[in-house]
Formats: sequence, C-alpha cells, structure tokens
Amino acid sequence: MELLDYPFMVRALIAAALVGITAPAIGTYLVQRRQAVMGDGLGHVAMTGVALGFVLNTSPVWMATLVAVVGAVGMELIRSRGKTSGDVALAMLFYGGLAGGVMIISVGGGSTAKLLSAMFGSITTVASEDVVAVGVLSAFVLAVTIGLRRQLFAVCQDEEFARVTGLPVRLLNLLIMVTAAVTVTVAMRIVGLLLVSAMMVIPVAAAQRVTRGFTATLSLAMAIGLIVSLTGTVTTYYVEAPSGAAIVLLAIGVFMAMTALSTPLARRRAKAARAAEEVCTRDDVKV
Repeated sequence: MELLDYPFMVRALIAAALVGITAPAIGTYLVQRRQAVMGDGLGHVAMTGVALGFVLNTSPVWMATLVAVVGAVGMELIRSRGKTSGDVALAMLFYGGLAGGVMIISVGGGSTAKLLSAMFGSITTVASEDVVAVGVLSAFVLAVTIGLRRQLFAVCQDEEFARVTGLPVRLLNLLIMVTAAVTVTVAMRIVGLLLVSAMMVIPVAAAQRVTRGFTATLSLAMAIGLIVSLTGTVTTYYVEAPSGAAIVLLAIGVFMAMTALSTPLARRRAKAARAAEEVCTRDDVKV
C-alpha cells in the first residue's frame, strides 16, 4: 500500500490500532458502571496536562497522563467518600480542566491553536516518541482490563457483593479510574481528547446489541474499535479531515448496523428458546 511508504502513516496506524483496542477495553467497564461520559471529563482534565507540556517543553502525552491520573484519583476519592455527588465532581473536571488548559497555554505565551490537534486528533502529529509512549500506556491498560477482568467486573456489577467476597473494592475502583485516565491520553493523538469518550462507549454499545455476556461484549467491542480506528485513519490519508471525526463517525455507522442486525437476531434467539422449551415440555410429559 502506498500510504505505508510514509513513516508518519505507519506511526499513525500503530497508534490507531492501540487506541482501537484499549479504548473499548476500559469503556466496557465504564458502561457497566453507568459512567459512560467519564472519558469526556478526563479528556478535559488532560487538556491542562497538554498545555503544561507545551509550555514546559516536555512531552504532552506524559504530562497529560500525569494530570489526568491525578484528576481521576481525586474524583474517585470524592465520590467514594460521599462529600459531593459524582455529577458535581465530573462537572468540575469538565470545566476546570478545559479552562485550566486554555489559561495555562495563554499565560505561558503559547497559542490555543496548539490545543486543536489534541482536541480532535491529527495523524500528522504522531511522532516516534508518541508511539513509544502510547505503546507503554496501552500495555498497562490491557494488562489491567484483561488480566483483572473478573475482579473488575465483580466491582462494576455489584460493589457490596464484591466487598463481602473480600475484594479490595476501593483499590479496584481507583484502578478503573486510573486506567480510564491513561486510556484518554493513549487516544489523544488519534481520536482527540474531546472525542475519546465516543471510542470508549460506541463500540461497547454496538457490541451489546448482538452479544450476550460480558466476555463476548468485551471481545467484540475491542474488535470493532480496532477496525474503525484503522479504517478511519486510512480514510483521513485520502480525505483531508480530522482522524478523530472519521473514526467516531465510522463507529456510529457500525452501531447503526448492529442495531439493525439485533432485531432479527433477537427473534431467532427467541424462536430457538421456545423450541427448546417445547422439547423440554414434551420430555417431561413422556416421563
């Protein structure tokens, strides 16, 4: 393929693949916890880190990771201790993070235009050091979301039951939040901070339309995320458009297709269930 002759496209495709896998991986747990918009709040917080990175001439990815993790931990501690509602804490993340990013880069003598690539994603901004950072962070996200999937699912499904069984609920909740914050910065270069929540939620919602069970949903969501991320990135090579917008629109298209498929699939499952029930009934009558 012609586009593979360009190093920036190779870097972008690698980063896109990692984003496509990791975002739905943690998104599955956030949807289970009914915190689907968490990525938006963390994305706004990460904006402050990006601005600090530009002003201090350090890596925006690592600085955004640090700031997003601190914000995620702070929000989870506030939520768990009940000092204020989760909605209020999330609102503070939304507005404070965005305002802080704009203020820092303005006071630091920079231009807010520098934040645009971080907001909406840009394949041309993916540098070699970004690929390394994204690779390291993605490995952490996958190790947590796959390696601890049973424990994390138990906490997301029922905190009280998980606590009774002896699981460290507070630690696992913090781990989910930290992993979500890391995922936000992983997706920054490709999808953009303002659209990362869509990649955490839409592939999961699409998978839920046709799957049964948590593991099946997690696996299909990751597959959908990978496909739309790579397809969207390739599309932006031929069409001058933000990579994040292309990827999210493709994800929405997949969700619509899965929704259309779910109706006949549900009817087929219901018919099979009725047939199985009739067989069981006949067997009982014979006995």
